[in-house]
Amino acid sequence: MSYLRNVLLMEKRYSLRLYLAGAVAARTGDEMSGPALMLTGFALAGSPTDASSLLAGITISAAVGGPVLGALLDRAGRPGRLLAMALVLYAAGLGMILLGLGRMPFAVIILIAVVTGLLGPALSGGWTAQLPRMVLRDHLPRANTLDAMTFNVASLAGPALAGGVAEALGAPTAVVVSLGLIALALPAAWMLPARPGRARSARTTSLISELAAGMRVIVGRQALARATLTSVVSCVAQGMLTACIPLLGERVLGGAGRGAVLLSCVAISALVANAVLARFPPSAAPDTIIWASALVQAAALALATWRQPVVLIVAVLIAGIGEGPQLAALFAIRHREAPEHLRAQIFTTGASFKFTGFALGAAVVGPVVTRSIPGALALAASTAVLAALAFFAIRSTTVNSSEDRAMSS
Repeated sequence: MSYLRNVLLMEKRYSLRLYLAGAVAARTGDEMSGPALMLTGFALAGSPTDASSLLAGITISAAVGGPVLGALLDRAGRPGRLLAMALVLYAAGLGMILLGLGRMPFAVIILIAVVTGLLGPALSGGWTAQLPRMVLRDHLPRANTLDAMTFNVASLAGPALAGGVAEALGAPTAVVVSLGLIALALPAAWMLPARPGRARSARTTSLISELAAGMRVIVGRQALARATLTSVVSCVAQGMLTACIPLLGERVLGGAGRGAVLLSCVAISALVANAVLARFPPSAAPDTIIWASALVQAAALALATWRQPVVLIVAVLIAGIGEGPQLAALFAIRHREAPEHLRAQIFTTGASFKFTGFALGAAVVGPVVTRSIPGALALAASTAVLAALAFFAIRSTTVNSSEDRAMSS
């Protein structure tokens, strides 16, 4: 009963709407910052290689920063304050990159981008890990789906804003707008509820021990390991599709720039799919949705190999129907399986894995797509099938399972 009263008090003080508004602002700013930096790097440095290196620098370090940031959030009595500080530092890093381009050695700019990227998971998993303390347990599935929708909104609005602002006002202005969006999220982050009294007690374990404990939970709990592996391999396939977009736009839709329409179609259908799930919760378990969504994405990627304009648009719409619910299901499984004292670390670590998987997929398929678009799409479809199969490849290794203890005894 005391836990219920605490949750009710937190709901009165901090609304889900405020959380969602902050998440949309932060994540849209994040989704906008990458393309805006790449456009700015090309405009000011004059080199496509420098521009892509800048984007890679700010994304690749997330794999290291995610687990550490999550562990620090788990140890904080007021995680919202730490999250707000991370947003400030991320925005400051973007500002330093913008001011330094053309004035500092490019190697220094890349270093700043890498350091800034360490804080990237704060805008994804760092937010989502705070959700269970703001809603009643019965309301968590719907809140979870709404949270996943903020990613869909951000992935739709961020790149479009970056391109539109860069075209109208210049690429550096697009970076400034992304900074402004991240700054808009600061009040919502700062006001996030504190941990209950029992959870605030000082940790006796070291940060390294907690990082190891978080990894043991991710690997050891069957449901969590399955969901993590399936989602990461799915992200590899999504990265492959993204790498195919410019050539698909050029050779199927009549212009490389029109490839952005395909990404918009993916984001829109993912958003609509999650909106339907929020209104009509599915009877299927999140675990089932995880692997079934991977198969939906595989079917969409296979359909895209036809390379007919209408068929291609239908294919990417189907891909979004797979991506959106898979993300919501992943969040549901993490909330269900993660221990409270490791929740933020598990969310940010999972986000880091997904960033890495996406980047790996884009890098692997790059040489393939220049030789054969159907071959690249077939490889992506095969990877999505592999993601679904990976779910069933992990056998029972659940941490603290009563069945395991019984067998060992």
